[in-house]
Amino acid sequence: MQKVITKSLSDILSPTVIIFVIKVGLGSILLWVVLLSVSWGLYEKMISAYIQKIPLVGDWEWIQSGGTLIVALIVGYMLVIITISAFTSLFSEPLLIKLAKKHYPLTEVVGTPAISTSLWLTIKTSVLFLLLFLFSFPLLFIPVLGQIWMLWLWSILVKEPTAYDVGSLFITDKTILKKKSKQSGVTAMLASLFNYIPLLNIFAPVFAQIMFLHQILGKR
Repeated sequence: MQKVITKSLSDILSPTVIIFVIKVGLGSILLWVVLLSVSWGLYEKMISAYIQKIPLVGDWEWIQSGGTLIVALIVGYMLVIITISAFTSLFSEPLLIKLAKKHYPLTEVVGTPAISTSLWLTIKTSVLFLLLFLFSFPLLFIPVLGQIWMLWLWSILVKEPTAYDVGSLFITDKTILKKKSKQSGVTAMLASLFNYIPLLNIFAPVFAQIMFLHQILGKR
């Protein structure tokens, strides 16, 4: 794992990866800035209604008086992270192939992720993440446990899409792909640590993909 992390950190600092990440990150942020700007009133009302229904937290005075903006920003932040994960899943194939050829020149690309499957996995994991986040919001206020829970939630966003998007490029045997996919859980959680750092959070999805790439190709 140490070699995987070292190689992945080296790759993520390369100009090619940085340019890709900036494009995906800025595109995601701009998308939600525009969407929330034109519908802020409705969005704020939805957040306010949501706060009132949160067990325990909804009864806190500071949440009722000034918490709407804070929760709105937190949810907005989560929406940006979801979108970054989605864009990374859909557009990272050329980048992954380029990195594979750089480190493992003898490796052949044996397939390509189906856009429909990538899209379905992205939507499924995004909905699951958002639902779990909204229903377990009070857990975030519990020291340590809240941070571990949030890390696991973030890993949901990238685990399945990463295993499929990267694995489909280099593995045709579904049994082997399924076995390798089980290893993507730890990878997803390690990559999700980036989400605790503002600005660097835009690197989390592609870092997970690069780590998984080195995991499956480095052992060949």
